[in-house]
Amino acid sequence: MKSQTEVLKKTPGTKRNLSIGKAFHIIEVMAALGGPMKLQEIARKTGLPASTALRFLTTLKEYGYVDQVPETGQYFLTMKFCRIGNQVSRQVRIRDIVRPYLEQLSREFEESVYLAIEQNFYVVYVDVVDGPDHMLQTLQRIGKIAPLHGTGVGKCLLLGFDESRLDEMVRKQGLPALTPHTIHTVEALRKELENVKLQGWAIDNEECEIGARCVAAPIRDYTGKIVAAISTSGPVFRMTKEKMEYMKTRITQAAKEISRRLGYEDGDP
Repeated sequence: MKSQTEVLKKTPGTKRNLSIGKAFHIIEVMAALGGPMKLQEIARKTGLPASTALRFLTTLKEYGYVDQVPETGQYFLTMKFCRIGNQVSRQVRIRDIVRPYLEQLSREFEESVYLAIEQNFYVVYVDVVDGPDHMLQTLQRIGKIAPLHGTGVGKCLLLGFDESRLDEMVRKQGLPALTPHTIHTVEALRKELENVKLQGWAIDNEECEIGARCVAAPIRDYTGKIVAAISTSGPVFRMTKEKMEYMKTRITQAAKEISRRLGYEDGDP
């Protein structure tokens, strides 16, 4: 069997990072064995010098993907891989379930509708159905990130944070004022989240982008955990008070239906 390094070197096209290839090869070898391995065994099976294998293992250990058996010093993969796998699986499943709702709401509202998750204290948009005129291009790219505190979906996702995690987010990311309307103090954010929890929906009133308004609602899984949020956005001249009231009703209704399909039973959050 050829080593990962040999495969990468012989593969034509765009240049690849051989270091990343070696790290993944180590991970794949350890996963295939299914148990703790000595450094020398990992080096032999990957075709890497022991010093090189040790360097990669040390980095993987620092990031929580590898650990060692205290008594023997053998290396093993941690459950962090399971957590990431579950997150990926959940995203794919949620997208499949949510997509018809996005399409229906976009037709009803004649605006863009989004599905978003939280990752590393940011909103990540994972699906979108465009509105008819594509006016809000900056928010319509799948994979785009946005701050949690300045978006409707972000406020919904923040409902799933406990006090310590909220404090950690503020410490790491801060609460930058994206526009003159952005909530940028912890006190104001906590008050806003209390309102969102009571209402069951959140709005972004030109807080992330001047000229754009948004209505959002959270999605829960079978444990009651908030795993995603859906939202609709449009330009302020179309997002009137009357239209947004209708949107609040419909988007929260859709979010509850999606949550039920994920196994969540209605009740107090």
